[in-house]
Amino acid sequence: MNFSVAEENYIKAIWHLQRYNDDVTTNLLANQLNTRPASVTDMLKKLKAKKLVHYEKYHGFSLTSEGKKIALGIIRRHRLWEFFLAEKLKFDWDEVHDIAEDLEHVSSKKLIDKLDEYLGFPKVDPHGDPIPDNQGKMETSSAIGLDELEINKVAEVSGVGNQSSELLELLKHKNIRIGTKLEVKKRFEFDQSLEIKIRNLPAFTISEQLAKNLLVKYGK
Repeated sequence: MNFSVAEENYIKAIWHLQRYNDDVTTNLLANQLNTRPASVTDMLKKLKAKKLVHYEKYHGFSLTSEGKKIALGIIRRHRLWEFFLAEKLKFDWDEVHDIAEDLEHVSSKKLIDKLDEYLGFPKVDPHGDPIPDNQGKMETSSAIGLDELEINKVAEVSGVGNQSSELLELLKHKNIRIGTKLEVKKRFEFDQSLEIKIRNLPAFTISEQLAKNLLVKYGK
């Protein structure tokens, strides 16, 4: 079954929201997609008719098992295209999201499977998010926020919570990327900002907000 770009955008948005909310509300989805609640209601009726969402008026809604399968397919395409743009075409990580938003709607399964094979079956995209395989399975992350990292423990940056171009530009300015090894040298009680040390670079301070948006794993 083929879906419109709008339908796919709704399905993907619901999937993202559902990770943090058991039932997604109309207003929550309207805010996510920057549209009117009335438009959301109309789309939900269409998606319910296609058996992609469980939806009752005045109650929350969620993806059906088929809806989740479709969502993971869209997520897979988006993250593979991000990987391709970053690794093969050398786009910066703050440039790939918007382009992948368009490319994710190219729904040829054969093309995406060939792309996956060409890229060497990557497990994560340039932002550290797991890429679903062709069965819709993806690895779970053991990452924690940098704000939770113990003092003087070396960790490796494995993802970013907020993928806005503004945040990614800030990370690039501070020489922080996926795979960067760093440690927290001091936590300041006044505002919970952190002094960070990356090898061969002078120590510098980052805000609590930035630390919460940086996901890290302890070094092996």
